[in-house]
Amino acid sequence: MSLTLTHARYQFVETLRIPVAVIATVFFPAASMLFFVVPNAADDPRAATVATASMVVFATMVTCLFQYGSGVAEDRALPWESFVRTLPTGAGPRFAARVLVGTAFVLVAVVPVVLIAVLFTEATLTPARFLAALGGLVVAVVPFTLLGLAIGYSLPAKAATAVATISFLPLAFGGGLMGDPEDLPGFIDTIAPFLPTRGAAELIWAAVSDFTVDPLSMVMLAVWTVAAGGAAVFAYRRDEGRRFS
Repeated sequence: MSLTLTHARYQFVETLRIPVAVIATVFFPAASMLFFVVPNAADDPRAATVATASMVVFATMVTCLFQYGSGVAEDRALPWESFVRTLPTGAGPRFAARVLVGTAFVLVAVVPVVLIAVLFTEATLTPARFLAALGGLVVAVVPFTLLGLAIGYSLPAKAATAVATISFLPLAFGGGLMGDPEDLPGFIDTIAPFLPTRGAAELIWAAVSDFTVDPLSMVMLAVWTVAAGGAAVFAYRRDEGRRFS
């Protein structure tokens, strides 16, 4: 645990030294909240609450894809990363530290979204539903963390940044995060259950409202989680075999 916390502190400080990374993490979800939610759903308590939940999932996805995807790929190019991976402690503490740091930045990204909802919309939430939403958020972090790690260990830094950048908007729009989840265009409504963003969002929508979860979305969320986990492990082992064997 001590070694994990040491790595987490190092990674957290290292990320803070690149302000644009933190700004990007906060900007996209907050801007989406201001442009999509406040003008269209601010006066309807239920719509504003559900839309805020969508933006929370969006913030989680963006943070994980950039923190783990782009961040891991950039670390792999550094001499320090090569040195650390030759140490006898193994990958466990570093992976655990990445999860801690990623979770911390998810919370950083979510705070502006919640503040905008409180200040500029009629969104409401009981303490019980708030706790349920936190539980859904923890589940939502998992597939996007694994997906980010798969990208980060598979691609060089520039390619990983490009893939992370071009991935989050299709996943957001395709999963129905940018519209009314119960009144989506036909094409979006058809593909949404097959994307991880939809399953993650439905968990939080159900926690904050009377939204009914689609079993297909939950099955596909589990499939994405397992597939992303397998891809992350494969990418890590392949990278290790190429550079350290």
